Amino acid sequence: MDAASSLSKGSLDVIFNDPDKAQKLFPVPVMQCLQIKQMAPSAQGGDRYRLVMSDGDNYVQTMLATQANHVVHENKLVRGCFCRVKQYTPNNLKGKNILIILDIEVIESLGVQDKIGEPVAVDVKPAQESTIAGNDFYGAKKEEPKTQQQSMPSRPAMHAGSNIYPIEGLSPFAHKWTIKARVTAKSDIKTWHKASSEGKLFSVNLLDESGEIKATGFNDQCDAFYDLLQEGSVYYISSPCRVQLAKKQFTNLPNDYELTFERDTVIEKAEDQTSVPQVRFNFCNIQDLQNVEKDNTVDVIGVLKEVGEVSEILSKKDGRPFQKRELTLVDDTGYSVRVTVWGKTANSFDANPESVVAFKGTKVSDFGGKSLSLLSSGTMTVDPDIPDAHKLKGWYDSAGRADTFATHQNLASMGSATGRKDEIKTIAQVKDENLGVDDQAYYSIKATIVFVKQDNFCYPACSSQGCNKKVVQMGDGMWHCEKCNVSHEKPNYRYILSLNVADHTSHQWLSCFDETGNMIFGKTANELMELKENDETRFMTAFEDVNCKKLSFRCRARMDNYGDAQRVRYQVMSASLLDFKTEGNKLAELIKQYDINS
Repeated sequence: MDAASSLSKGSLDVIFNDPDKAQKLFPVPVMQCLQIKQMAPSAQGGDRYRLVMSDGDNYVQTMLATQANHVVHENKLVRGCFCRVKQYTPNNLKGKNILIILDIEVIESLGVQDKIGEPVAVDVKPAQESTIAGNDFYGAKKEEPKTQQQSMPSRPAMHAGSNIYPIEGLSPFAHKWTIKARVTAKSDIKTWHKASSEGKLFSVNLLDESGEIKATGFNDQCDAFYDLLQEGSVYYISSPCRVQLAKKQFTNLPNDYELTFERDTVIEKAEDQTSVPQVRFNFCNIQDLQNVEKDNTVDVIGVLKEVGEVSEILSKKDGRPFQKRELTLVDDTGYSVRVTVWGKTANSFDANPESVVAFKGTKVSDFGGKSLSLLSSGTMTVDPDIPDAHKLKGWYDSAGRADTFATHQNLASMGSATGRKDEIKTIAQVKDENLGVDDQAYYSIKATIVFVKQDNFCYPACSSQGCNKKVVQMGDGMWHCEKCNVSHEKPNYRYILSLNVADHTSHQWLSCFDETGNMIFGKTANELMELKENDETRFMTAFEDVNCKKLSFRCRARMDNYGDAQRVRYQVMSASLLDFKTEGNKLAELIKQYDINS
């Protein structure tokens, strides 16, 4: 098959100038990729790509929807290759023609070639400019003053198919747009009271085929749109509507932008409620969580392996109680992960083990290894009717039920607070590379404990919930906390250990705190302090038993002051005993990858 003759010549001209005709003549146009450029990474961490695509006569700038990124990640979409553009939307952003590509397939049989022909930039004919991107994005019509009453169905002409913007294409530079989207989540009305102001707000998550975005209504817009927007229904939403950078701490959606409804925003319920998908997942498999930075938001699906009991914790901020339940998910990558659900979800959880559960909007934590927490804006679906769930169910029934699963507790490739990935190092490398001298650095080592200082292995802490401040013994025998201004009959001892650890290259002093100390000793600091006071022999034995334990340590190195001198302090952020079966599997994989012919 001749590659040049396979191109859908003239398709770009028709796509931008006669969209209805394009659907008939070129339902799946074939184009050549002339350029691929990765855009600046988003705050959410997802990859975004701009392409230049040619039909042989014309070329156009295109933006690849994140759902189609796999063709780049799989190294299929390369410069000079030929593609079937299976789903697309033409747009004009800031006077530039942009093709949003929602679904694309590389034709590998045509191979890769130099640029075919001498294509020129696609041009929109003047007669069509008003329809796509002119002063009136939705076609020439008399401008009428808009009121909030127009949020009810009133303007059928505004929804010509080619005029609907994809959510993926929205930005602060887009003007005169309409999206057609489903409300997938709707918050309660929230209020705030400050010295300077007070008010109310609500938010919705909006979904179309290209992506998702959060929208918020304040005060008058809260009154106007709260009852109109119903979860599960599809609406046309038209500018003016502010597009701004997303506040990532308040959303679980992987979009760099969010919407704020304005006084003249127009919202109409769509007659067609079926053309927009019900839900859109962007799953990260459990093994790949090791490469996700902490505090990012991901969707995950897996087989429910374990269901914990409901427990209660108190908020450190205001002392309010919160219910939580810990679940364990596994998938066909051979890994498991802990997912924490909260509040009503925790209390009402009734899914049976071995169900397939999909979570949308979980926050990644790396304290003691990767784990997930379902955000208040997230959702949980049991046994969803989607291909990913059917695949997992088939795998688990045929083979997975008998598998053993690795956790993320022993992995060193964990994200750090600096945004850099940690690396497994030897102790000699940590010293030779001067980690922590210029800037704090995170790293992981596998090392053996050779000595634990017995002096000052713990400190007396406040017994109040959420307070770990040091307490001072008073003359009456009570222990007083200056922060809480409360006295206790006895303190709550907490570990502040100093360990000397070694690997095959060198040794290093590490400092670690209570959670790590509990794990290393297998008992609390209170219990160890009681041994020190009542049974010196068992106290000494406890320290001797710790020696020669081999662990995986995740550490932070940074410069600290010691009197008049500065030196690097190595602090343990988390630690775990080595799972030798998992370590053996890792070594087996390395052996498989080793080129015996080298």
